[in-house]
Amino acid sequence: MAASKVYVPVQVIFGSDGAMRPRALRWEDGRVYPIDRVLDIRPANALKAGGHGDRYTVRIGGRETYLFFEHAVGGGAAPGRWFVERRTEE
Repeated sequence: MAASKVYVPVQVIFGSDGAMRPRALRWEDGRVYPIDRVLDIRPANALKAGGHGDRYTVRIGGRETYLFFEHAVGGGAAPGRWFVERRTEE
């Protein structure tokens, strides 16, 4: 099985320290998944789908998964975008 990136809209709260805390994500079909808890944040590679950014280990519906924030390259107005790894059949 291979994986691909799925870019998703994410509702984020910014703390007074500037830290981003994702609160919910919207999947491709429009369903919104509240993030129960952020368990860990660290710079990491997306080993399955490729890419690099901040890897958020989050709990959604009682299950742990990774949510990645990919930083923009070259500046611009947008600081980056969020993605998850989708498993696909080869």
